[in-house]
Amino acid sequence: MCGITGIFDTRGFDEISRELLHRMNESQFHRGPDEGGLHLEPGVGLGHRRLSIIDLSSGQQPLFNEDGSVVVVFNGEIYNFQELVPELEALGHIFRTHSDTEVIVHAWEAWGEACVARFRGMFAFALWDRNLETLFVVRDRFGVKPLYYAFLDTGEFIFGSELKSLMVHPSLARDIDPLAVEEYFAYGYVPEPRTIFKRACKLPPGFTLTIKRGQARALPKQYWDMPFTPVAVTDEASAMDELVERMQESIRLRMIADVPLGAFLSGGVDSSAVVAMMATQSAAPVNTCSIGFDDPAFNEIEFAQKVADRYKTNHHIETVASNDFSLVDKLAGVYDEPYADSSALPTYRVCELARKHVKVALSGDGGDEHFAGYRRYRWFRYEERMRAVMPLALRRPLFGALGKLYPKADWAPKVFRAKTTFEALARDTVEGYFHGISLLSDAQRRQLFSPAFKRELQGYQAVEVLRRHAAVAPTDDPLSLVQYLDIKTYLVGDILTKVDRASMAHALEVREPLLDHELMGWVSGLPVDLKLRGTEGKYLLKKSMEPYLPHDVLYRKKMGFSVPLAAWFRGPLAVTIRGVVLGERLASTGLFNQDFLREVVETHQSGRRDYSVILWTVLMFDAFLGQVLGVDETERQAA
Repeated sequence: MCGITGIFDTRGFDEISRELLHRMNESQFHRGPDEGGLHLEPGVGLGHRRLSIIDLSSGQQPLFNEDGSVVVVFNGEIYNFQELVPELEALGHIFRTHSDTEVIVHAWEAWGEACVARFRGMFAFALWDRNLETLFVVRDRFGVKPLYYAFLDTGEFIFGSELKSLMVHPSLARDIDPLAVEEYFAYGYVPEPRTIFKRACKLPPGFTLTIKRGQARALPKQYWDMPFTPVAVTDEASAMDELVERMQESIRLRMIADVPLGAFLSGGVDSSAVVAMMATQSAAPVNTCSIGFDDPAFNEIEFAQKVADRYKTNHHIETVASNDFSLVDKLAGVYDEPYADSSALPTYRVCELARKHVKVALSGDGGDEHFAGYRRYRWFRYEERMRAVMPLALRRPLFGALGKLYPKADWAPKVFRAKTTFEALARDTVEGYFHGISLLSDAQRRQLFSPAFKRELQGYQAVEVLRRHAAVAPTDDPLSLVQYLDIKTYLVGDILTKVDRASMAHALEVREPLLDHELMGWVSGLPVDLKLRGTEGKYLLKKSMEPYLPHDVLYRKKMGFSVPLAAWFRGPLAVTIRGVVLGERLASTGLFNQDFLREVVETHQSGRRDYSVILWTVLMFDAFLGQVLGVDETERQAA
């Protein structure tokens, strides 16, 4: 796991500033504190920070082919590199290291752009071919590893593992993209390919970017997408056996390391399954790490302990206090963009704990999206069945009116919150799903934004992100469609971003065996009834894990990795949140309706409504302004 960065003069051979490239590289020191390297030649500069995991003695980067004409900087792991080496050696290539990085340069020489299809792993890399005068930039299929880039007015193309690397370059304009602001307040993050800045982009998962000297611009090209190719299942038992075999293979590949390795163990199904599969393939006890909470409503530690006891793991636990909000400002600097998933707090802590004991940790990320584990999938299926009964032309006015008339009932169990259901039924499939997952509803965002900012948006709505992906989705099944939408948005923009930044802040490599593209390509084609059966999500995964895990770990109610925001904003953070939300810094942006912000604070703190999600989302936007953009606030007004 590493950090990469670079500058490419697309117009010619202008000298790249070593000092600038060095500063861009060092901004990502935390991603690779073991070693750093730069390569400069006319018009090209590549930088690398290394976290040594495999071939500790000779895997330094930038890394070259035999004659030095091809050079790569690489972040991630190619898990099948050992299989590719003999094939490339048979083609005449000579290997000087035992690292997976060297496979990339020789694969490029052998197969060109098609080389990326041969790689199995998590990766982001940039490869320069001097003979072809070509820069080839790649991101892995699920976006486990990040990659930001920008085409500058100077004719330079710049890239980096984190946005902070690009921000070092003086020619990158920091104008905030109003569409990104709209998307952030809907999703809680800025979805790919947009960033918070107009001039910077994220390379989408499963895409490459090829730039030739003399070419001022280039468009990303997709090399992989989730197949959803139907899988023939003869019987449930054989599907269970095949799933276990595929999971064991994926985990075995990700247990290769020359440094101490372990796993996160939350007590949920996915991380518990990963630990169980690790334990069945390891002669030594597995290292496991868990974070507990001193608030029982958020604590899953007893379930993690059951799995740890069953497999006699070297289990490490730390308890996070329910008032552990000291990281709020720090998180803004970790994520670079506005980021509103409050579980980033405990994720940061579990990475901090894991790094005390291991350098590589396996996680269960991706299980909910691929096996239909989120509760929202059950509600979506219920709503979709109702939508199928009546055409949209009739549903929209009928349920739209009911949604307006029915009172809001956040305090009630979900089954009684008919207002939200009516509002969803008044929409089409994609719009209905968007309504269900949005942090702030369309109506709340309209209230939040100032009239001037709404004019700047020119009618743009964040639902267009989902519509864009739905238009090219390789499936017609409604449940598979929304899983696909989550894979393209929530998984990469929220979950994987959270884990990458939190782990890299502690120089910890995290591997996601449930995001193996061969495993999940197969899972995507399974009948949906094996993923969501009745009200039971992850049906096949849970059935296949019954011999390996306790029943109450598999079938208890999903808890999630949450923090008590509502109580914070009425208690220990009451003064802070009022000062931020009603402060001068947010007001000075001109983006927000100050009357609505005041109403949200007062209503929440009076206990009449739970507006903690809105308040947290606004708080993290303010932290971005202060920590990342350095916007000063001369006075905080708590009027």
